[in-house]
Amino acid sequence: MTASDITVSDTTLEQLRHVSTATLTTQLFKRGLRNVFLQGVAPLVKPAPGAPNLVGPAFTLRNIPAREDIDHVGIFQDPDHPQRKAIETAPPGSVLVQDCRGERTVASVGSILALRLAKRGVAGMVSDGPVRDSGTIAELGLPLWCAGASAPLNLAKHHAVDMNVPIACGGVAVYPGDIVVADVDGVVIVPRAMAEGVARDSIEQEQLEAFISQRIEEGRPLRGTYPPNEETLAAYAQWLAQK
Repeated sequence: MTASDITVSDTTLEQLRHVSTATLTTQLFKRGLRNVFLQGVAPLVKPAPGAPNLVGPAFTLRNIPAREDIDHVGIFQDPDHPQRKAIETAPPGSVLVQDCRGERTVASVGSILALRLAKRGVAGMVSDGPVRDSGTIAELGLPLWCAGASAPLNLAKHHAVDMNVPIACGGVAVYPGDIVVADVDGVVIVPRAMAEGVARDSIEQEQLEAFISQRIEEGRPLRGTYPPNEETLAAYAQWLAQK
């Protein structure tokens, strides 16, 4: 069985919508994964407090540096141009993840393509490059994490070559079907095979941390509280039983 054959349940996806990327990085660190948080990528529109995370399987698009004799506006006449094809192919509920090599001087998508993603039911987009028409995109309601805004079109620096292949985004390896989780802090990539265990343990971690935060609010010291000693864990078990 390959990773792409593993089904991630709706329950797991829903759990991942309600835990922080900070918690997820801790759980993945415990499993030996240290490079899972995309660098230089932030929400185009800051999520409202309490809003669920962007969560979905990754559908990837890879860009290489542009070359002037190839990358001209005429290539967009081809309906199978990889960028346009990716926009039309990413499944509903997936997250389109673009490898832009961290290039910040040109856009990775504009408002019309973002609108098409939204209309097709794609859950959102992540890019380690900027977007153009950022004000218009911000009003679409499409969850989008990127490297800010830049007006020049993608062809000035990018040549789209492959879709749904392993890529790098924000310095992190992203494989098709990996679970993308994005919140106000940024974006974490959760390997598909780990998603169920990570989601379950993240819920448990945040329950314990809620109790610990309550104890700290009461004025208790870090020693014996964070991390919790046996006495604190016993009090936590009682607290859980009473909830």
